Amino acid sequence: MELTLLGTGAPAGLPRPHCPCAACATARGEWARAATALLVDGVLLLDLTPGAAFAAARAGRSPGGVRQVLLTHPHDGPAVELPAGLPAAGRVADGRVLTLLGGHRVRAVPMDAPGTGYEVTASGGERLLYLPPGGAPAGVSAVADAPYDMVVADITGRPDAVARLRATGAIGPATELIAVHLDHDVPPGDELDRRLAAAGARAVPDGTTLTVGAYHPVPEVPRRTLVTGGARSGKSWEAERRLTSFPGVVYVATGGGREGDAEWAARVRLHRDRRPASWRTVETCELVPLLGRDGPPLLIDCLSLWLTDAMDRVAAWDDDAWYRDGAKALRERTGELVRAVRETRRTVVAVTNEVGGGVVPATASGRRFRDELGRLNAAVAAECEQVLLVVAGQPVRLR
Repeated sequence: MELTLLGTGAPAGLPRPHCPCAACATARGEWARAATALLVDGVLLLDLTPGAAFAAARAGRSPGGVRQVLLTHPHDGPAVELPAGLPAAGRVADGRVLTLLGGHRVRAVPMDAPGTGYEVTASGGERLLYLPPGGAPAGVSAVADAPYDMVVADITGRPDAVARLRATGAIGPATELIAVHLDHDVPPGDELDRRLAAAGARAVPDGTTLTVGAYHPVPEVPRRTLVTGGARSGKSWEAERRLTSFPGVVYVATGGGREGDAEWAARVRLHRDRRPASWRTVETCELVPLLGRDGPPLLIDCLSLWLTDAMDRVAAWDDDAWYRDGAKALRERTGELVRAVRETRRTVVAVTNEVGGGVVPATASGRRFRDELGRLNAAVAAECEQVLLVVAGQPVRLR
């Protein structure tokens, strides 16, 4: 099955007309995108957008052989003019199956938002799933229980849709994930590529032709990632965003609760409210057993609070205890953690703090914590495939 992406942008395109934002200002050249429309084997057009005929011509394809035009979502604004020779565009009722000349089988997939997804099966058995902007399949029964060859979807806008498809087996290790309906909420270029790679997906320029079912290396998701940064830098949000396309994530909170501390309770509530409902929270500092067991991805937030607990356990704040045996006991405990990170088979994203770039602490115990956290961060980073530094909400890739 041959798929040509006539456009890959949001319904308003990218850049949006008259939008002054930084993402729109830099969406030029190959990063500019028309509204998403897909041409399948020259006979099926999914979504009719302005300029579709010209886009097909630029891609070296002719829409003259199109026998069916299907829409996935309500189209706001004035009606799009139907190019000469194309059949009338329409949407198909959820669950209905169409069989086109040439052997293509199209099934309408119900969504949890206004719109319709389409599952397309070619005569050779290749299978494609195309989802509308802002849409995810409504329920487990809406999608196939075997992996699709390709999924084309709003990955940046609905990463939970990808998680849902992974949970049902509709996305497997070899499924090619293509991001479309791309809007100005994610800057184009390297930042877009980085975010999509974390979900095992990629974006392609308008006019790209892909072969559904042909081998293409799937972006490799880093198995261990360390996200570091200063206070309120956005590091926790960055860590969470990296796992939103995966089901059943275990959120490991090392801070626990603090009775009577309203400000801390507000922080915890904010974190919980923005996590996907499918995630499970575990409040513990016993990280080694979790890392040693197989299971879904772990998000550890954060190593600095884990270190605080570890130093409490060895009385590291007391000078006499520290020099007597506290330092040795702490190094043993941090060494166990680093070995567990090295040996784990799980996907892990860990958050930590950078505390060594500011004012030198006035107390010996404060300097001790700063030094030990720096050592721990360096040791854990050495075991991670990817290390990110978040500054003012902007992630900088260190490894």
